[in-house]
Amino acid sequence: MTTGRFTDDRMRAALSDIAARLGVVDDDAQVLHMANNAVYALPGASIVVRITRSTKLHERIRKGARLGSWFAEVDAPTIRLTGAIPQPLTIEDLLATVWDYIPPAPTPSPEDLGKVLKEFHSLPAPDFDLPRWDPVGTARKRIADAEALEDTDRASLLDWCDRLEPEVDALVTESEGSLIHGDAHVGNLLRRPDGRVVLCDFDSTCLGPSGVDLAAVAAAAIWFTDSGEHARLAASYGHDITTDPAWPVLRQARELTFVVGGVPLMASTPGVAEEFKLRLATVMTGDTSTPWTPYAAFGNSDR
Repeated sequence: MTTGRFTDDRMRAALSDIAARLGVVDDDAQVLHMANNAVYALPGASIVVRITRSTKLHERIRKGARLGSWFAEVDAPTIRLTGAIPQPLTIEDLLATVWDYIPPAPTPSPEDLGKVLKEFHSLPAPDFDLPRWDPVGTARKRIADAEALEDTDRASLLDWCDRLEPEVDALVTESEGSLIHGDAHVGNLLRRPDGRVVLCDFDSTCLGPSGVDLAAVAAAAIWFTDSGEHARLAASYGHDITTDPAWPVLRQARELTFVVGGVPLMASTPGVAEEFKLRLATVMTGDTSTPWTPYAAFGNSDR
């Protein structure tokens, strides 16, 4: 039996509330992801609903809604926000956004990701404030949301944050401040019916070093099953981030993100606590021989 504020049952109830507000039925709801966000497709209504499973990261949801409108204005290679309602929606202490549904299609490739990122990185910064890349600040908020984090593990994570923060700050100060997606991997790509490949999930979109968007796949190749995606992405984009002087900091930042991604869910999703323990131990000891399991496997998708 699961407990906590962010259970699957609570997310499903929030979805029903949203569907009622929109005047659509949710009988055909399909779970797309169930990790840091609960993401549901309602194919009959041609919408996708994203509900945050955090009370500390609401500014990211508000930012995503603002970005969704701007992406449509500049024809960015992204999904489109459903435009008929003011967003984000509030459900008690949760926030949600609603996006146009894209039906299943052939899975995009790492080569597609490289091309889309090239286009995305060429966009100008929007004419409204965006946060700077701050993986440490985000990690601290996820740690604050954790309901089942042991004191020793909390201390280890916060010490890691303290060590990494000045290195991240220095890298951000030196960068040109490009528009970056912040969580760029093939799982955040969709293929529209017209064939255009677009990005989704803008919780982490911000200004920072463009290498952040190449580091996600490169770091995943170290800790998850390596299917050659990093090499294919690097060839398509035209740059191998692991040869970049910034790589050691980018790698650590991504590893921190990978580890803390599960901590708000440890009380509500069986298996996440054990996977978190494994990730933290292997990072701290440098044991890259022990592969990780995606948190998505325990609840259904952040890595």
